[in-house]
Amino acid sequence: MSTEPPGDVHEAARFHALLKGFEGRPAASGGRAKDAVNATMIRHWCEAMGDNNPAYTGPDAIAPPTMLQAWTMGGLSGHSDRSSAYDELFALLDGAGCTSVVATDCEQEYLRPLRPGDAVTFDAVIESVSPRKTTKLGTGHFVTTRMDIRANGEPAGTHRFRILKFAPTRRAAPKPPAAARRPRPVINRDNQGFWDGVRAHTLLIQRCTACATLRFPWLPGCHACASPDWDTVEASGAGTVFSHVVMHHPPFPAFDPPYAVALVELAEGVRIISNITGVPYDKVRIGLPVRLEFLRVDEDLELPVFRGGEG
Repeated sequence: MSTEPPGDVHEAARFHALLKGFEGRPAASGGRAKDAVNATMIRHWCEAMGDNNPAYTGPDAIAPPTMLQAWTMGGLSGHSDRSSAYDELFALLDGAGCTSVVATDCEQEYLRPLRPGDAVTFDAVIESVSPRKTTKLGTGHFVTTRMDIRANGEPAGTHRFRILKFAPTRRAAPKPPAAARRPRPVINRDNQGFWDGVRAHTLLIQRCTACATLRFPWLPGCHACASPDWDTVEASGAGTVFSHVVMHHPPFPAFDPPYAVALVELAEGVRIISNITGVPYDKVRIGLPVRLEFLRVDEDLELPVFRGGEG
């Protein structure tokens, strides 16, 4: 058997005819649920789904109909009732290169409600195998199984489950990533003056001209008196670490963890978030004296950062 999906039209037709020979053969026979329908599983299901329907609680409770397949699942230990035909079909598809599998959809038909205490049994059949299909994932065949489910020997519902067994599409090797760049700050009319100051190696703080309140970050109006009028004062550059975190995970392009990010309280009384340089990340502490400096990140980005020190 070729290790590639059949490419020739006639070979594909021959292979599909071979697969269709499995239609109607049992996928599982005489299956029996490991547990009777029970209130505990119903409660877990309803909590996970956020379903508060009162029909699923109380002395006359029924199981949510969409739990139909849940009662037939074998768990980590699996079921011992799966047929050899199902394994043979999958081995045939694997041999043709269709080694990957993805669930695509299911259909359920409900014939009677399931109630706590019901003993669930089932049989399953390989209902259909499609001709070769090409999808974004790759080329392969859709396999549909139908499970007929009974409760205390009475028909309770039907569950059809469809998967795609496929050979993954070969993708071109990804291009090596370009050198990561620091994210660009969003500059608008409200903060343009701040970034103009950074380019001139000054840290500018807004000052309300009506009430003299300093503010940072930059805003279009005073948060103390709502005046829209303001000018700026230049920060001295002295400050202390008011609070900080050390970033370990997740990694982010252009950053090399671990590194310290601090909320720095400037001598003028306002606070700014920035990186701490000059001391190891695990030596940054609340109250650490820092001094403003400017870090050139790349050819067109410079940022204010703070160098830690003990003096």
